[in-house]
Amino acid sequence: MNRFFTVESEEGERIDKYLAGEMEDVTRSRIQKLIKEDRVEVNGKPVKANYRLCFDDEVHVSIPELKEPEIAPEDIPLDILYEDDDLIIVNKPKGMVVHPAPGHYSGTLVNALMFHCGSRLSGINGVMRPGIVHRIDMDTTGSLVVCKNDAAHQSLSGQLKEHSIRRVYEAVVHGNLKTDAGVIDAPIGRHQTDRKKMSTRTRNGRRAVTHYQVLERFGSYTYIQCVLETGRTHQIRVHMASIGHPIVGDPVYGPAKCPFKNLKGQTLHARTLGITHPRTGEYLEVNAPLPAYFADLLDSLRKSSQ
Repeated sequence: MNRFFTVESEEGERIDKYLAGEMEDVTRSRIQKLIKEDRVEVNGKPVKANYRLCFDDEVHVSIPELKEPEIAPEDIPLDILYEDDDLIIVNKPKGMVVHPAPGHYSGTLVNALMFHCGSRLSGINGVMRPGIVHRIDMDTTGSLVVCKNDAAHQSLSGQLKEHSIRRVYEAVVHGNLKTDAGVIDAPIGRHQTDRKKMSTRTRNGRRAVTHYQVLERFGSYTYIQCVLETGRTHQIRVHMASIGHPIVGDPVYGPAKCPFKNLKGQTLHARTLGITHPRTGEYLEVNAPLPAYFADLLDSLRKSSQ
């Protein structure tokens, strides 16, 4: 398997750290091994792990094929928001992993899609991620588009790269925001000590921009809308935590102890997804209803604030 990357805003970053961020499905130890085996080239030449990237570098990674585990279709109900011959948009529930990965080879959205769509999923991302163009976190709910053919996949991938897909999230955060609207423009990269986390305090982060707007205020909590200009891993969770307003129910970037004992998940929901349809060229927008636990929390906050 070959993968190609072009360095955009990561100038000066070590090649091993850069690839760890770009290829989240490949372990860091395997990346180091690929480098040692001269399977990582920059501008056509093998490099060492400490190579520092330059703007516009062309990175080529040759990954020898491993025997991938067989991913089986599973009859898991899907909340379908839109579907045609080219794509399907679903409302992903809390706790569902988008695609198979070590430790999650069943019960994923891909398993459910394989049952529902059969062989009608794009193959660009291989057998582990058929049809998957973008992801949302396991405990984030809401709208997610999946492609049924390669042409649709290429179109949506291009829209993602151009930042032309409209992605609107809703969240409840800790604290009372000082302003009714704002923009967080802070690069995001791997946390320097905890590789499972992301951080704005990193030397080689990638530009990340989140636009937020207050929807309702509840004293110690605020209901907000976030519009993504970019789409980095954990972007909204990291950005809101970086300004002192982490997502309520987020065990990674928020308080260790959630103030709401009965809350069943983090209150971050991908409400609106707007795309240019790959076949018709027309704008298509869907809205995913809030999950019950999120709506119940809002009702509780409204009652307590009256």
